[in-house]
Amino acid sequence: MRRLLGLVCLVALPASVALAHPHFNKTVTASLPGGIEATITYNTTPANESHATEAKVGEFVTPRRPVLKLSGELKNAKLTIPAGEYTIGAIKVADKDWVLALYPGRIERGQTPDAAKALRLDSMFRTDNGTAEHMLLDISPGHGKFEGKAVLTLHFGTLFLAGVLA
Repeated sequence: MRRLLGLVCLVALPASVALAHPHFNKTVTASLPGGIEATITYNTTPANESHATEAKVGEFVTPRRPVLKLSGELKNAKLTIPAGEYTIGAIKVADKDWVLALYPGRIERGQTPDAAKALRLDSMFRTDNGTAEHMLLDISPGHGKFEGKAVLTLHFGTLFLAGVLA
């Protein structure tokens, strides 16, 4: 019996480690124009799009409450974003359309944020950028209508958003 139990443990333990599904805490830092440092901290949560499909129009949605910290004020043609800390999320503006948004401060678990307080970024929403099995956030140079601008990107399942920071 001990041999059988030992064999089961010998096989089961490596299998459970191999099948473990890790999630990582990530930090992305970018130096933006004017010497402004932008830092994103988040967890690579699995992309569960059912939360997005269940959201109501006008609702601010944030998967696992990623945070953006800005060391200084950012300005673009449509918005001034003061230095500080923001929860990154999106606001559903139509049944199949979203805008990337920054909510001042951190949103605590169970808190329902007031979407009217969020800063709405000039955004581009797409569903044809492939699938991100886990949430991916980045700050990148823009392209297309955002060429020459610094953009915040959020890729979650098939949902892809880019929003102008500076």
